[in-house]
Amino acid sequence: MTSIGLLGAGNIARILAQHQNGFRISGVFDRHKDRRDRIAAGTGAISHSTFEEFLAGDYNFVVEVASISAVRQHAAQILGVGKDLIILSVGGLVDKPFKEKLVWMAQDRGCKIRIPSGALFGLDNMKIGRISPLDQLTLRTTKPPHSLQLTVTERTCLFKGNMSECIRQFPKNANVAVALGLAAGHEVAVELWVDPAVEHNTHEIFASGEFGEMKTLIRNVPSPDNPATSYLAALSIVTLLNELQQPLIVGT
Repeated sequence: MTSIGLLGAGNIARILAQHQNGFRISGVFDRHKDRRDRIAAGTGAISHSTFEEFLAGDYNFVVEVASISAVRQHAAQILGVGKDLIILSVGGLVDKPFKEKLVWMAQDRGCKIRIPSGALFGLDNMKIGRISPLDQLTLRTTKPPHSLQLTVTERTCLFKGNMSECIRQFPKNANVAVALGLAAGHEVAVELWVDPAVEHNTHEIFASGEFGEMKTLIRNVPSPDNPATSYLAALSIVTLLNELQQPLIVGT
C-alpha cells in the first residue's frame, strides 16, 4: 500500500482521510496545529510540528493540498530529498522559471511531479496538444456571484483574455487554467463569468485541432464541509493515489 505525507490539513485532507483504500496517510503537516492533529487522530498518522520533521517522514509521496503559496515555499525542498510530489494547487506552477526548476530537480533526483485532474474531466486526452497542433483552446468558467464576493443581477463577463493575465487579475482562480495549459502545452484563452442563475462553478472547455473538435461541460458540486472546495478535485486525488499501485491503468 502506498504511504503518503499530506502537506495541508483542510477540507480536501479530510476527504482523503475518508477514502484510504489504496493508500495510507502516514504523516501530516499544516501550520494550524488543530487541523493536523484532527487528521492525525482520524488516520493514525504522525502530526508533524515542523516542516523539517515532515520532510524526514517515512513515505515516498507527498500530496500538497494546502495552497499556491505552500507549493512555492516547499515544493523544491520536497523534490530535493527525492520524494514524489502530487500538486493540487497547480497555480503555483504558473511562473515558468519556477516550474522549470522543479522539473529539473525531479529529473535530477529521480522522482516525479504529478498533477491530478482536479476540477476537470478530460485532462488526460488534452495532452495530445503536445504532439498534435491545437487551433483553439478555450476555458470558460462561470461562478455564482457569492463565490467571488460580488453582487450582480445578470450574467456578467469579468475577464476575457489569455491565461497569464487572468491569473494576475484573479489568482484564486488559477488552478484550472494552469492545469489545462500544462496538459495541452498550449496557451489557454480564458473567460471568467459570474451568473446569479448558477449555483455551482461551471467549467466549459473548447478545443479544436488536427484531432477534431471537443467540448466539455463540468458543473462542480462543492465539498460537503466547504463550499469553496470542489468535491471532484478531492476525488481526483483519491483516484490518482489508488492507481499508483494498480497493474492496469486506463486513460492516457
